[in-house]
Amino acid sequence: MTIVLSFLFLALMFLGMPVAFAVGVSSLVFFLASDTIPASIGVQRIATSTQSFPLLAVPLFVLAGNLMNSSGITDRIIALARALTGWIAGGLAQVAIVVSALMGGVSGSAVADAAMEARILGPAMLRQNYSRGFSSAVIAVGALITATIPPSIGLILYGFLGNVSIGKLFLGGVVPGILMTLVLMGTAWAIARRRGYRPDIGAFPGWREVAREANRSKWALLFPVFLVIGIRFGVFTPSEVGAFAVAYAIVVGVFAYRELGWKEFNDALRHSVHDIGMIMLIIMLSAMIGYVIALERVPQNAAEWIVGVTQNRQVLMSMLVVFILLLGMFLESTVIVLLLTPILVPIVVKAGIDPVHFGLVMMTSTTLGSMTPPVGVAMYTVCGLLDTPMDEYTREALPLILAVVGLIFAMAFFPPIVTLLPELLM
Repeated sequence: MTIVLSFLFLALMFLGMPVAFAVGVSSLVFFLASDTIPASIGVQRIATSTQSFPLLAVPLFVLAGNLMNSSGITDRIIALARALTGWIAGGLAQVAIVVSALMGGVSGSAVADAAMEARILGPAMLRQNYSRGFSSAVIAVGALITATIPPSIGLILYGFLGNVSIGKLFLGGVVPGILMTLVLMGTAWAIARRRGYRPDIGAFPGWREVAREANRSKWALLFPVFLVIGIRFGVFTPSEVGAFAVAYAIVVGVFAYRELGWKEFNDALRHSVHDIGMIMLIIMLSAMIGYVIALERVPQNAAEWIVGVTQNRQVLMSMLVVFILLLGMFLESTVIVLLLTPILVPIVVKAGIDPVHFGLVMMTSTTLGSMTPPVGVAMYTVCGLLDTPMDEYTREALPLILAVVGLIFAMAFFPPIVTLLPELLM
Protein backbone atom coordinates (compact mmCIF):
# COMPACT_ATOMS: atom_id res chain seq x y z
CA MET A 1 0.00 0.00 0.00
CA THR A 2 2.92 2.35 0.70
CA ILE A 3 4.09 1.95 -2.91
CA VAL A 4 0.65 2.90 -4.22
CA LEU A 5 0.61 5.92 -1.90
CA SER A 6 4.05 6.98 -3.16
CA PHE A 7 3.02 6.74 -6.82
CA LEU A 8 -0.17 8.70 -6.12
CA PHE A 9 1.83 11.41 -4.35
CA LEU A 10 4.31 11.69 -7.25
CA ALA A 11 1.48 11.74 -9.80
CA LEU A 12 -0.29 14.57 -7.98
CA MET A 13 2.98 16.50 -7.77
CA PHE A 14 3.57 15.95 -11.50
CA LEU A 15 0.10 17.31 -12.24
CA GLY A 16 1.00 20.51 -10.42
CA MET A 17 -0.91 20.08 -7.16
CA PRO A 18 0.64 22.04 -4.25
CA VAL A 19 2.92 19.92 -2.08
CA ALA A 20 0.78 20.13 1.06
CA PHE A 21 -2.37 18.94 -0.72
CA ALA A 22 -0.50 16.22 -2.63
CA VAL A 23 0.70 14.84 0.72
CA GLY A 24 -2.73 15.19 2.33
CA VAL A 25 -4.77 13.65 -0.51
CA SER A 26 -2.45 10.66 -0.98
CA SER A 27 -2.45 10.01 2.79
CA LEU A 28 -6.24 10.33 3.04
CA VAL A 29 -6.66 7.79 0.24
CA PHE A 30 -4.72 5.29 2.37
CA PHE A 31 -7.13 5.73 5.30
CA LEU A 32 -10.22 5.61 3.08
CA ALA A 33 -9.01 2.43 1.38
CA SER A 34 -8.11 0.68 4.63
CA ASP A 35 -10.54 -1.84 6.11
CA THR A 36 -8.96 -1.78 9.57
CA ILE A 37 -8.04 1.87 10.23
CA PRO A 38 -10.85 4.44 10.56
CA ALA A 39 -10.48 7.59 8.45
CA SER A 40 -10.99 9.59 11.65
CA ILE A 41 -7.47 8.54 12.71
CA GLY A 42 -6.07 10.63 9.86
CA VAL A 43 -7.98 13.69 11.07
CA GLN A 44 -6.77 13.07 14.60
CA ARG A 45 -3.17 12.94 13.39
CA ILE A 46 -3.61 16.35 11.73
CA ALA A 47 -4.87 17.88 14.97
CA THR A 48 -2.28 16.13 17.14
CA SER A 49 0.63 17.39 15.02
CA THR A 50 -0.17 20.99 16.00
CA GLN A 51 -0.16 20.25 19.75
CA SER A 52 3.59 20.60 20.17
CA PHE A 53 5.37 23.18 22.30
CA PRO A 54 8.76 22.85 20.49
CA LEU A 55 7.02 23.48 17.17
CA LEU A 56 6.17 27.01 18.35
CA ALA A 57 9.71 27.96 17.39
CA VAL A 58 8.87 27.77 13.67
CA PRO A 59 6.15 30.48 13.45
CA LEU A 60 7.96 32.63 15.99
CA PHE A 61 11.22 32.63 14.01
CA VAL A 62 9.34 33.34 10.77
CA LEU A 63 7.66 36.36 12.40
CA ALA A 64 10.97 37.51 13.90
CA GLY A 65 12.69 37.33 10.51
CA ASN A 66 10.00 39.41 8.81
CA LEU A 67 10.03 41.96 11.64
CA MET A 68 13.81 42.34 11.34
CA ASN A 69 13.53 42.82 7.58
CA SER A 70 11.04 45.61 8.24
CA SER A 71 13.09 47.31 10.94
CA GLY A 72 16.09 48.52 8.93
CA ILE A 73 18.39 45.64 9.85
CA THR A 74 18.68 44.43 6.24
CA ASP A 75 19.92 47.80 4.90
CA ARG A 76 22.57 48.00 7.61
CA ILE A 77 23.78 44.45 6.98
CA ILE A 78 24.15 45.17 3.24
CA ALA A 79 26.20 48.28 4.03
CA LEU A 80 28.47 46.24 6.31
CA ALA A 81 28.87 43.48 3.71
CA ARG A 82 29.77 46.07 1.05
CA ALA A 83 32.47 47.55 3.29
CA LEU A 84 33.89 44.09 4.00
CA THR A 85 33.91 42.60 0.50
CA GLY A 86 32.77 45.17 -2.07
CA TRP A 87 36.41 45.84 -3.06
CA ILE A 88 37.05 42.22 -4.14
CA ALA A 89 36.65 41.10 -7.78
CA GLY A 90 32.96 40.51 -8.38
CA GLY A 91 32.18 42.92 -5.58
CA LEU A 92 28.38 42.73 -5.57
CA ALA A 93 28.50 38.94 -5.86
CA GLN A 94 30.72 38.86 -2.78
CA VAL A 95 28.34 41.24 -1.02
CA ALA A 96 25.39 38.95 -1.79
CA ILE A 97 27.17 35.94 -0.29
CA VAL A 98 28.23 37.78 2.86
CA VAL A 99 24.73 39.22 3.28
CA SER A 100 23.37 35.65 3.23
CA ALA A 101 25.84 34.72 5.97
CA LEU A 102 24.90 37.73 8.10
CA MET A 103 21.17 37.31 7.45
CA GLY A 104 21.47 33.64 8.40
CA GLY A 105 21.61 34.77 12.00
CA VAL A 106 18.41 36.76 11.55
CA SER A 107 15.82 35.23 9.23
CA GLY A 108 16.47 31.44 9.24
CA SER A 109 14.81 31.06 5.81
CA ALA A 110 16.81 30.52 2.61
CA VAL A 111 13.90 31.39 0.32
CA ALA A 112 13.13 34.61 2.21
CA ASP A 113 16.79 35.62 2.04
CA ALA A 114 17.00 34.85 -1.70
CA ALA A 115 13.87 36.89 -2.44
CA MET A 116 15.12 39.86 -0.42
CA GLU A 117 18.53 39.89 -2.14
CA ALA A 118 17.00 39.44 -5.60
CA ARG A 119 14.89 42.57 -5.06
CA ILE A 120 17.68 44.71 -3.56
CA LEU A 121 21.01 43.47 -5.00
CA GLY A 122 19.82 41.80 -8.23
CA PRO A 123 19.07 45.01 -10.20
CA ALA A 124 22.37 46.56 -9.04
CA MET A 125 24.30 43.50 -10.29
CA LEU A 126 22.59 43.71 -13.68
CA ARG A 127 23.42 47.43 -13.94
CA GLN A 128 27.09 46.55 -13.47
CA ASN A 129 26.87 44.14 -16.45
CA TYR A 130 26.80 40.89 -14.48
CA SER A 131 24.99 38.24 -16.51
CA ARG A 132 21.46 37.41 -15.40
CA GLY A 133 22.39 33.78 -14.89
CA PHE A 134 25.40 34.56 -12.70
CA SER A 135 23.50 37.16 -10.66
CA SER A 136 20.63 34.76 -10.05
CA ALA A 137 22.93 31.83 -9.28
CA VAL A 138 25.02 33.72 -6.72
CA ILE A 139 21.94 35.01 -4.91
CA ALA A 140 20.06 31.68 -4.95
CA VAL A 141 22.94 29.34 -4.06
CA GLY A 142 24.34 31.85 -1.55
CA ALA A 143 21.02 31.73 0.32
CA LEU A 144 21.93 28.15 1.27
CA ILE A 145 24.15 29.64 4.00
CA THR A 146 21.01 30.92 5.71
CA ALA A 147 19.74 27.36 6.16
CA THR A 148 22.96 26.33 7.92
CA ILE A 149 23.81 29.19 10.26
CA PRO A 150 21.46 29.39 13.30
CA PRO A 151 18.59 30.01 13.71
CA SER A 152 17.67 27.73 10.79
CA ILE A 153 14.01 26.74 10.58
CA GLY A 154 15.03 23.45 8.94
CA LEU A 155 17.29 22.56 11.87
CA ILE A 156 14.44 23.28 14.29
CA LEU A 157 12.16 20.90 12.38
CA TYR A 158 14.87 18.22 12.19
CA GLY A 159 15.59 18.49 15.92
CA PHE A 160 11.89 18.34 16.78
CA LEU A 161 11.13 15.34 14.56
CA GLY A 162 14.34 13.42 15.32
CA ASN A 163 14.42 14.20 19.06
CA VAL A 164 17.86 15.81 18.62
CA SER A 165 19.15 18.75 20.69
CA ILE A 166 18.29 21.93 18.79
CA GLY A 167 20.92 23.81 20.77
CA LYS A 168 23.63 21.41 19.57
CA LEU A 169 22.32 21.68 16.00
CA PHE A 170 22.54 25.47 16.17
CA LEU A 171 26.13 25.32 17.43
CA GLY A 172 27.02 22.65 14.87
CA GLY A 173 25.89 24.92 12.02
CA VAL A 174 28.31 27.76 12.78
CA VAL A 175 31.53 26.29 11.34
CA PRO A 176 29.85 24.77 8.22
CA GLY A 177 28.14 28.12 7.60
CA ILE A 178 31.46 29.99 7.76
CA LEU A 179 33.15 27.42 5.51
CA MET A 180 30.31 27.62 3.00
CA THR A 181 30.65 31.40 2.90
CA LEU A 182 34.37 31.11 2.15
CA VAL A 183 33.88 28.37 -0.47
CA LEU A 184 31.22 30.35 -2.35
CA MET A 185 33.23 33.56 -2.13
CA GLY A 186 36.26 31.78 -3.58
CA THR A 187 34.22 30.29 -6.43
CA ALA A 188 32.57 33.64 -7.22
CA TRP A 189 35.98 35.36 -7.13
CA ALA A 190 37.43 32.87 -9.65
CA ILE A 191 34.50 33.38 -12.02
CA ALA A 192 34.58 37.17 -11.62
CA ARG A 193 38.33 37.36 -12.32
CA ARG A 194 37.93 35.30 -15.48
CA ARG A 195 35.06 37.47 -16.76
CA GLY A 196 36.39 40.82 -15.66
CA TYR A 197 33.57 41.68 -13.23
CA ARG A 198 34.86 44.74 -11.40
CA PRO A 199 34.65 45.45 -7.67
CA ASP A 200 31.71 47.45 -6.35
CA ILE A 201 34.01 49.95 -4.64
CA GLY A 202 37.47 51.03 -5.72
CA ALA A 203 39.48 49.89 -2.70
CA PHE A 204 39.15 48.50 0.79
CA PRO A 205 37.61 51.37 2.79
CA GLY A 206 39.69 50.63 5.87
CA TRP A 207 38.93 49.04 9.18
CA ARG A 208 37.60 52.30 10.60
CA GLU A 209 34.79 52.28 8.00
CA VAL A 210 34.15 48.58 8.63
CA ALA A 211 33.96 49.28 12.37
CA ARG A 212 31.53 52.15 11.74
CA GLU A 213 29.22 49.91 9.67
CA ALA A 214 29.55 47.10 12.21
CA ASN A 215 28.51 49.54 14.92
CA ARG A 216 25.44 50.54 12.87
CA SER A 217 24.61 46.82 12.48
CA LYS A 218 25.47 45.83 16.03
CA TRP A 219 21.95 44.90 17.07
CA ALA A 220 21.60 42.51 14.15
CA LEU A 221 25.05 41.01 14.77
CA LEU A 222 24.39 40.55 18.49
CA PHE A 223 21.16 38.60 18.01
CA PRO A 224 22.74 35.20 17.10
CA VAL A 225 25.25 35.71 19.95
CA PHE A 226 22.42 36.24 22.44
CA LEU A 227 20.62 33.25 20.93
CA VAL A 228 23.53 30.79 21.31
CA ILE A 229 24.49 32.05 24.78
CA GLY A 230 20.88 31.89 25.95
CA ILE A 231 20.42 28.30 24.81
CA ARG A 232 23.85 27.20 26.04
CA PHE A 233 23.32 28.48 29.59
CA GLY A 234 19.67 27.50 29.83
CA VAL A 235 18.24 31.00 29.88
CA PHE A 236 15.58 29.82 27.44
CA THR A 237 14.70 26.76 25.38
CA PRO A 238 14.79 26.72 21.54
CA SER A 239 11.03 27.33 21.58
CA GLU A 240 11.29 30.24 24.01
CA VAL A 241 14.13 31.80 22.04
CA GLY A 242 11.67 32.28 19.18
CA ALA A 243 9.54 34.48 21.43
CA PHE A 244 12.71 36.29 22.50
CA ALA A 245 13.57 36.87 18.83
CA VAL A 246 10.17 38.49 18.18
CA ALA A 247 10.48 40.76 21.23
CA TYR A 248 14.07 41.59 20.28
CA ALA A 249 13.07 42.53 16.72
CA ILE A 250 10.29 44.82 17.96
CA VAL A 251 12.52 46.55 20.53
CA VAL A 252 15.35 47.08 18.01
CA GLY A 253 13.00 48.26 15.26
CA VAL A 254 11.04 50.68 17.46
CA PHE A 255 13.61 52.03 19.92
CA ALA A 256 17.09 51.43 18.43
CA TYR A 257 16.56 52.04 14.70
CA ARG A 258 13.14 53.75 14.94
CA GLU A 259 12.05 52.36 11.57
CA LEU A 260 9.38 49.88 12.67
CA GLY A 261 6.07 51.71 12.55
CA TRP A 262 2.51 50.39 12.31
CA LYS A 263 2.69 50.06 8.53
CA GLU A 264 5.93 48.06 8.65
CA PHE A 265 4.59 45.97 11.53
CA ASN A 266 1.41 45.13 9.60
CA ASP A 267 3.44 44.23 6.49
CA ALA A 268 5.62 41.89 8.56
CA LEU A 269 2.52 40.27 10.06
CA ARG A 270 0.95 39.77 6.63
CA HIS A 271 4.07 38.16 5.18
CA SER A 272 4.43 35.99 8.29
CA VAL A 273 0.85 34.72 8.12
CA HIS A 274 1.43 33.69 4.50
CA ASP A 275 4.74 31.93 5.28
CA ILE A 276 3.55 30.28 8.50
CA GLY A 277 0.32 29.09 6.88
CA MET A 278 2.26 27.36 4.11
CA ILE A 279 4.72 25.69 6.50
CA MET A 280 2.14 24.60 9.07
CA LEU A 281 -0.21 23.22 6.43
CA ILE A 282 2.59 20.98 5.16
CA ILE A 283 3.43 19.90 8.73
CA MET A 284 -0.19 19.11 9.57
CA LEU A 285 -0.94 17.10 6.45
CA SER A 286 2.43 15.35 6.59
CA ALA A 287 1.46 13.97 10.01
CA MET A 288 -0.89 11.54 8.27
CA ILE A 289 1.77 10.20 5.96
CA GLY A 290 4.15 9.95 8.89
CA TYR A 291 1.62 7.73 10.66
CA VAL A 292 1.25 5.59 7.55
CA ILE A 293 5.02 5.21 7.20
CA ALA A 294 5.33 4.10 10.83
CA LEU A 295 2.36 1.74 10.50
CA GLU A 296 3.86 0.09 7.42
CA ARG A 297 7.22 -0.35 9.19
CA VAL A 298 9.04 1.63 6.52
CA PRO A 299 11.75 2.94 8.92
CA GLN A 300 12.53 -0.53 10.22
CA ASN A 301 12.58 -2.08 6.74
CA ALA A 302 14.72 0.75 5.35
CA ALA A 303 17.15 0.44 8.26
CA GLU A 304 17.48 -3.29 7.79
CA TRP A 305 18.08 -2.89 4.03
CA ILE A 306 20.69 -0.11 4.29
CA VAL A 307 22.53 -1.73 7.20
CA GLY A 308 22.49 -4.96 5.20
CA VAL A 309 24.13 -3.21 2.25
CA THR A 310 27.04 -1.77 4.23
CA GLN A 311 28.37 -1.52 7.76
CA ASN A 312 30.89 1.18 6.81
CA ARG A 313 29.85 4.58 8.16
CA GLN A 314 31.51 6.57 5.39
CA VAL A 315 29.90 4.44 2.67
CA LEU A 316 26.54 4.77 4.44
CA MET A 317 26.91 8.55 4.68
CA SER A 318 27.88 8.74 1.00
CA MET A 319 24.80 6.72 0.01
CA LEU A 320 22.53 8.90 2.10
CA VAL A 321 24.04 12.17 0.81
CA VAL A 322 23.60 11.11 -2.83
CA PHE A 323 20.04 9.93 -2.12
CA ILE A 324 19.07 13.19 -0.36
CA LEU A 325 20.70 15.36 -3.04
CA LEU A 326 18.74 13.58 -5.76
CA LEU A 327 15.50 13.69 -3.77
CA GLY A 328 16.00 17.40 -3.08
CA MET A 329 15.85 18.07 -6.82
CA PHE A 330 12.22 16.89 -6.91
CA LEU A 331 10.72 17.59 -3.46
CA GLU A 332 10.50 20.73 -1.33
CA SER A 333 13.02 20.70 1.53
CA THR A 334 10.41 20.96 4.30
CA VAL A 335 8.64 17.89 2.95
CA ILE A 336 11.89 15.90 2.82
CA VAL A 337 12.72 16.79 6.41
CA LEU A 338 9.24 15.85 7.59
CA LEU A 339 9.18 12.56 5.70
CA LEU A 340 12.76 11.34 6.08
CA THR A 341 13.87 12.49 9.54
CA PRO A 342 11.87 9.84 11.45
CA ILE A 343 13.20 7.21 9.02
CA LEU A 344 16.86 8.18 8.77
CA VAL A 345 17.73 9.22 12.33
CA PRO A 346 17.28 5.67 13.74
CA ILE A 347 19.39 4.32 10.84
CA VAL A 348 22.34 6.66 11.44
CA VAL A 349 22.20 6.24 15.23
CA LYS A 350 22.26 2.46 14.80
CA ALA A 351 25.28 2.85 12.51
CA GLY A 352 27.11 4.91 15.15
CA ILE A 353 26.77 8.29 13.42
CA ASP A 354 26.16 11.37 15.58
CA PRO A 355 22.61 12.62 14.80
CA VAL A 356 23.82 16.24 15.14
CA HIS A 357 26.53 15.58 12.54
CA PHE A 358 24.02 13.88 10.24
CA GLY A 359 21.45 16.64 10.77
CA LEU A 360 23.73 19.35 9.39
CA VAL A 361 24.76 17.17 6.44
CA MET A 362 21.12 16.30 5.74
CA MET A 363 19.81 19.87 6.01
CA THR A 364 22.54 21.27 3.76
CA SER A 365 21.93 18.54 1.17
CA THR A 366 18.17 18.94 1.38
CA THR A 367 18.14 22.74 1.13
CA LEU A 368 20.49 22.65 -1.87
CA GLY A 369 17.54 21.20 -3.77
CA SER A 370 15.81 24.59 -3.42
CA MET A 371 18.55 26.01 -5.67
CA THR A 372 18.53 23.30 -8.36
CA PRO A 373 16.20 22.33 -11.22
CA PRO A 374 13.56 21.11 -11.75
CA VAL A 375 11.57 22.27 -8.70
CA GLY A 376 13.90 24.52 -6.67
CA VAL A 377 11.78 27.09 -4.81
CA ALA A 378 14.61 29.58 -4.26
CA MET A 379 15.71 29.13 -7.88
CA TYR A 380 12.24 29.93 -9.25
CA THR A 381 11.89 32.87 -6.84
CA VAL A 382 15.14 34.54 -7.93
CA CYS A 383 14.77 33.71 -11.63
CA GLY A 384 11.24 35.08 -11.60
CA LEU A 385 12.27 38.34 -9.95
CA LEU A 386 15.27 38.84 -12.26
CA ASP A 387 13.61 37.44 -15.41
CA THR A 388 16.36 34.83 -15.89
CA PRO A 389 15.97 31.91 -18.35
CA MET A 390 16.21 28.55 -16.59
CA ASP A 391 18.90 27.15 -18.88
CA GLU A 392 21.13 30.17 -18.28
CA TYR A 393 20.65 29.90 -14.52
CA THR A 394 21.48 26.19 -14.53
CA ARG A 395 24.66 26.71 -16.52
CA GLU A 396 25.87 29.55 -14.31
CA ALA A 397 24.92 27.85 -11.04
CA LEU A 398 26.77 24.60 -11.78
CA PRO A 399 30.24 25.70 -10.47
CA LEU A 400 28.68 27.06 -7.26
CA ILE A 401 26.58 23.92 -6.74
CA LEU A 402 29.60 21.64 -7.30
CA ALA A 403 31.59 23.66 -4.75
CA VAL A 404 28.80 23.21 -2.18
CA VAL A 405 28.52 19.47 -2.92
CA GLY A 406 32.27 19.16 -2.30
CA LEU A 407 31.81 20.87 1.08
CA ILE A 408 28.90 18.57 1.94
CA PHE A 409 31.07 15.49 1.39
CA ALA A 410 33.84 17.10 3.45
CA MET A 411 31.30 17.59 6.27
CA ALA A 412 30.18 13.97 5.87
CA PHE A 413 33.69 12.51 6.04
CA PHE A 414 35.12 14.86 8.71
CA PRO A 415 32.57 15.05 11.57
CA PRO A 416 34.60 17.58 13.66
CA ILE A 417 33.61 20.27 11.12
CA VAL A 418 30.12 19.95 12.63
CA THR A 419 30.68 18.48 16.09
CA LEU A 420 33.60 20.61 17.32
CA LEU A 421 31.59 23.50 18.78
CA PRO A 422 28.78 21.36 20.29
CA GLU A 423 31.36 19.16 22.02
CA LEU A 424 33.33 22.15 23.32
CA LEU A 425 30.38 24.19 24.57
CA MET A 426 27.78 21.55 25.48
